[in-house]
Amino acid sequence: MSFTCKELVIQHKAKTLLHVSFSFARSFALIGESGSGKSLTLKALLGMLPHELKSTLSYNASYELKRGESIAFVPQNPFTALSPLTKIEKQFMAPLERAQKYLRMVNLDVDFLDRFPSELSGGQLQRLIIAMALSIEPRLLLLDEPTTALDEESKTTVLELIATLQKECGFDLLFVTHDIGTIEHLCDEVGIIKNGKIIESGLTQQILNDPKEAYTKQLLASGFRQRSFRE
Repeated sequence: MSFTCKELVIQHKAKTLLHVSFSFARSFALIGESGSGKSLTLKALLGMLPHELKSTLSYNASYELKRGESIAFVPQNPFTALSPLTKIEKQFMAPLERAQKYLRMVNLDVDFLDRFPSELSGGQLQRLIIAMALSIEPRLLLLDEPTTALDEESKTTVLELIATLQKECGFDLLFVTHDIGTIEHLCDEVGIIKNGKIIESGLTQQILNDPKEAYTKQLLASGFRQRSFRE
């Protein structure tokens, strides 16, 4: 599969907040500092922008962007993503048989369906949320810094799991992150975003090893890595 965002423009009154275009064949990472436009891009694709923002999106793909159907989302902080007072089974959007299938795929026992989110560790919660996202069998999976709140061991487990699941399920992947180290073996292509515009894009190894833009060089030189998740 492949995905092309021909043009995405987001405006607030007369000010343009975001104006980007990008294309990828399999997996794409969007990297930039806070306020660069990464989250706006995800929200626009999900159809979750605030009402006061005006957006125009044109894209080319073999599927329509329908949240909960062809497109799914894994948020940054697994500890606040689910209702703490509702059992896990009730929070799946898929039938029981499919929920069980994807729990097994993320190496969680089906007995977890009868638990509450507070009974799971951070790594287990993030794997659970990935299972929930994939249980709708999306064509495009959006990841918003999904390892930021995890320890190093859990982070490695989750990244390896995502890579394996993509091979098995065949979904397109758009990964937003501050941690450049997480994309090296997961995303084939990368875009560097600054002030609402993608200033450099290409093959991941090419960008990491031979960046052209001064901003990209600055990010790499500064060891632009993982930071705390947003409150």
